[in-house]
Amino acid sequence: MRAVGGQANAARSAAPCVAAAVGGAGPGSLRCSVSSNSLRRVRSSRGAFEETERIAQVALDTFGRLDIVVAAAGILRRQSIDDMTDSAWDDMLAVDLSGVMRVFRSCVTRMARGGAMVATSSIAGGVYGWEDHSHYAAAKAGVLGLCRSLAVELAPRDIRVNAMIPGLIESPQSLDSVNSLGPEGLREAGKIIPAGRVGTVDEAARAIRFLTSDDAGYVTGQSLVVDGGLTVRWPS
Repeated sequence: MRAVGGQANAARSAAPCVAAAVGGAGPGSLRCSVSSNSLRRVRSSRGAFEETERIAQVALDTFGRLDIVVAAAGILRRQSIDDMTDSAWDDMLAVDLSGVMRVFRSCVTRMARGGAMVATSSIAGGVYGWEDHSHYAAAKAGVLGLCRSLAVELAPRDIRVNAMIPGLIESPQSLDSVNSLGPEGLREAGKIIPAGRVGTVDEAARAIRFLTSDDAGYVTGQSLVVDGGLTVRWPS
């Protein structure tokens, strides 16, 4: 869960002396409540309604207010459509899409005006298709629709909602050779990215820091692609 930790630090740097809830819904994932000078971790196994409610309330009880919410955790599994089971499909969407909704739902009722929420999508589903990952891509595409709709719904309450679409980022998830590219695949992929390399977790985190900061105070309902130019390169 290094990605979650990095994004938690980014949120902390973006909004000193405020609270943030950073979470997702992966099995055994860490949900973090963050302030300017402390980090409180709440371990959860699934991200059900009762768990996200507990996480949001811990953040509020600990820091007195909730200004920033980042839904960043998720799972990735390789599965062809021929072998896709209902269980595999449902499990993916329960974590990578419904988990985001549950985190946002539990936190928004406790948020202060002027708050910001960010969810992590992916270029898989958010921009591209990805073979053997249709359930993952469907969930990540759904995250964008969720963020756009909530941006409209929550704007009268002065709460902004945006998505960050990471490209190829070196993380424990992408280094998984079974379900993702793995180390060698990432090295090869870096050769076709205009920036000449894959991204880092900290670079993705800084994009989230921007979206939750006052510098993005008039930005809502948007999807920020962080991919080193991968998705705008002319095919060759």
